[in-house]
Amino acid sequence: MEVKDLKNKWEFGVTDNVIGIDKSFHDKIFQFFSRLHSSAEYKGSGLGLSICKKIVEKHSGEIDVVSFPQEGSTFRFTLAK
Repeated sequence: MEVKDLKNKWEFGVTDNVIGIDKSFHDKIFQFFSRLHSSAEYKGSGLGLSICKKIVEKHSGEIDVVSFPQEGSTFRFTLAK
C-alpha cells in the first residue's frame, strides 16, 4: 500500500501480484454483482469493488485500476483532505 499527498487530496494505492484484469473489464469490475469468474473459481459476491466505489465517491473521491493479465493490479483511490 502507498499513500501520496496531492495538494488538496490524498491518493492511496493497493497493489497485488495475482491474476490481473484485462483492460476491457476495468469498468465492469466496479458494477454491483459483477464477476469475471465463476464462484467455483474465486469466492465472492461481486459487491466488494462496487461498494468501495460508492464509499469513495460519497467522499468526493475517485477510484480506478491499472492492471495487466498475469501480472497483477494496482487499485488507486483519492479522498479530499
